[in-house]
Amino acid sequence: MKSRLFSLFLLLAVPVCAAASDLPHVLVLATGGTIAGEQADPGTLEGYEIRRPISELVSAVPEAKKYARIETEQFSNIPSPNISPAQWLQLARRINNLFKERPDLAGIVVTHGTARLDETAFFLHLAVKSDRPVVVVGAQRPPTGISPDGALNLLSGIRVAASPEARGKGTLVVMDERILSARDAEKMYARSGGFDAAEMGLLGIVATHGVEFFYAPARRHTLHTEFDLSVVSELPVVDIRYSYAGAGGSVVDENVKGIVVATTGFTPTERTFYENLQRRGIVVAATFPSGENVNSPSSPKEKDPGNVVAVERLTPLHARILLMMALTKTTDPKEIQRIFSEY
Repeated sequence: MKSRLFSLFLLLAVPVCAAASDLPHVLVLATGGTIAGEQADPGTLEGYEIRRPISELVSAVPEAKKYARIETEQFSNIPSPNISPAQWLQLARRINNLFKERPDLAGIVVTHGTARLDETAFFLHLAVKSDRPVVVVGAQRPPTGISPDGALNLLSGIRVAASPEARGKGTLVVMDERILSARDAEKMYARSGGFDAAEMGLLGIVATHGVEFFYAPARRHTLHTEFDLSVVSELPVVDIRYSYAGAGGSVVDENVKGIVVATTGFTPTERTFYENLQRRGIVVAATFPSGENVNSPSSPKEKDPGNVVAVERLTPLHARILLMMALTKTTDPKEIQRIFSEY
């Protein structure tokens, strides 16, 4: 009888092991942020320190093992406001090397603080050279807080990274079971549901029955970009200025190569100011403060400086990143306008 039971156990166990070995392989690359936070007084609304390692965060989500074979790597463990363009370069190179060295990886999940999550995600959208998904996730509340959201976001991110349907869609932001394109995702407020992509960037959802995509990005990204950062040691410095009634100009750092102006129209003083900057070789781009402008680029109006790069539906933060990338290739405003029209 015991022998029969043991044989039955083996028969039942083999398919389970085989199914587990067939699961897609996902790497979770951690940078820190609230998702790794820990409170001195758990279960409260008090502050926290970022200290939990990614291995501990993944272990706390055993459900994830149903969807992928998971590895972890601790890239950093810091608040996202501490992340700089230099670290963007390091992170993009690490991801590109992983995809090059690891053909077995279905995708990569990056855990990140929400304060700068949308900026890092858009940079990776332009810098990663693979059609395999990079999924960026975070949390609005620490794991030790009341109603933490990080575990579900991490699980959803792993499910998306493991999904064959996620290939070719660029870098994705997954928060609150929604799949957002990194081109359009932005943090609107610091609560659950605080990430959005307005009317054009919601690509799909992570439902109980599976990952479901409804749309795919049409602009160039990841594998199809023209940017080669392998020989770039430092990204060009690009500033952001905000336009308002009565605005003029202020001192511009000598290292600045480009400026993004969040504006609905230049004041006369601004017009003169930015024309002078253009004569110094600084590239000027203009976008709506909301990032919602969808008008096609056209010849400059008389009231605006000539050769201003027209930005189509990008937030000032995202326009800055694209201008930084464009300046690694050219300083010609016409060529930069082409880049903005294609990405």
